[in-house]
Amino acid sequence: MTIDNLFKEAVKKKASDVHIIVGMPPVFRIDGSLITQNSFGKVNAKAAADIINSLFSEKQRQAFEEQKELDLSYEIDGLLRFRVNVHQEKGYLGLVARVIPAKIPTLEDLQTPKIIYDLINLNQGLILVTGPTGCGKSTSLAAIIDYINNNRSANIITLEDPIEFIFQPNKSIIKQRQLHTDMISFQNALIHVLRQDPNVIMVGEMRDLETIATTITLAETGHLVFATLHTHNSAQTIDRIIDIFPSHQQAQIRLQLSMTLRGIVSQRLVPKADGGRLAIREVLINTPAISNLIRENKIAQIKTVVQTSAKEGMFTMDQDIVRLYGGKLIDEQVAKFNISSHNLLKK
Repeated sequence: MTIDNLFKEAVKKKASDVHIIVGMPPVFRIDGSLITQNSFGKVNAKAAADIINSLFSEKQRQAFEEQKELDLSYEIDGLLRFRVNVHQEKGYLGLVARVIPAKIPTLEDLQTPKIIYDLINLNQGLILVTGPTGCGKSTSLAAIIDYINNNRSANIITLEDPIEFIFQPNKSIIKQRQLHTDMISFQNALIHVLRQDPNVIMVGEMRDLETIATTITLAETGHLVFATLHTHNSAQTIDRIIDIFPSHQQAQIRLQLSMTLRGIVSQRLVPKADGGRLAIREVLINTPAISNLIRENKIAQIKTVVQTSAKEGMFTMDQDIVRLYGGKLIDEQVAKFNISSHNLLKK
């Protein structure tokens, strides 16, 4: 078993993730389910170490030995790409790899609602894509960036850890910068990015107070900024951003966010009725009503405004589940598992 053979088999079986755990055969996540790959046999400690060490450059090996965690990208034959996390578990090396599709999906492929097109055609402001790990945030952002690339002239700068999809410049120019390879930190790169004449900036993940603060400030300066957070819905996203700041700064951040935020797209992936997976989404648009709730710290009322603002293009995840179930794109079991109120599902 080599890493290339394992990864090629994952691509062949249309897996989204690959797990290497000592004492078990490799495990693939296929359509959301974890499936053991018994044909490879159990992975022992030496095999895991040999496979994982084959991924490292000398610099990456040193970084892993110091931190016991490392994110990196891996490529096979210039075509197949993987986002890899290497870690230790019970003293053994372990690995989780995300398969990066060879082709960047289009917004149409992702069944993107029209209101999201309206958001990404803006010239400035902050747009957030949120959801749990493995919900397709990176894929959605890649489709958004590629749409801008193909439809307008812009200088697009992406800050990633690691670089996943590789963009080919079309109408736009695109500069992709990778953590540790091309920049010291997200915060440091964001401080200097204004000197690089950007129109559109993509921040792979807002991980800490400094990155969040700098990202919001960039959105204030006339740039269109995209970023991700590991949050489940719009209200939680706004709460998370505000709560990360010290209490004496929160009023100022609420004011900044109320002015710079353009929209939040929250999503998670569920099984499709005919196989594969699709995204269920919640979309918030920063209307005057939403802006006022953010400014006055009435975050708990945001869900109600989203529920009742269909004319502005907003909808909750429950409302999207009802739509998808009504269109027979998801089955009843999936709908019931993911919806917060079964009463919303009509026979």
